[in-house]
Amino acid sequence: MAVTTFLRAEALTTETKINVVRAAWDRLGKFPGGNHIFSRMIGRLAPYTATMGAVVRELDEGYAKVTLADRRAVRNHLSCVHAVALANLVELTGNIALAYSLPDDARFIVAGMSLDYVKKARGTITGECHIPPIASSAKNEYDVPVTLRDESGTIVVNGMLRTLVGPKQL
Repeated sequence: MAVTTFLRAEALTTETKINVVRAAWDRLGKFPGGNHIFSRMIGRLAPYTATMGAVVRELDEGYAKVTLADRRAVRNHLSCVHAVALANLVELTGNIALAYSLPDDARFIVAGMSLDYVKKARGTITGECHIPPIASSAKNEYDVPVTLRDESGTIVVNGMLRTLVGPKQL
């Protein structure tokens, strides 16, 4: 499947026989600027997520690293990154780690989210997620932990996604 196929709107669905997220990252992630193209593709899959302009930096089995630049569009009235932008970054980071790690015949949906805002978020914020491998598409619930850190490495948010995994409806 060509890269351009991944970027066509009609091809951007996760209800296919392959893991589209893994296939796209494995192709694009190794090229200079490929992570930016991949991040735009994810934005096409989840348009609201695209509004914050986050960039997937690293992606592997059970791991994701995503950054969000501090800019006016994501700030609140206190000149720090808005709580909702941080929540969106938690969801994106956890979802990407999980999506990449799923078997080809599995899909997921977030059923709940908890966030602990530890400190005001200023500067570029980096989200990281580490999860164990998902071996089956059998219906199951998983906790997906995500940590957001500022440029100094200080934790600004601890998040947990409660995610339901099940078989695709092909």
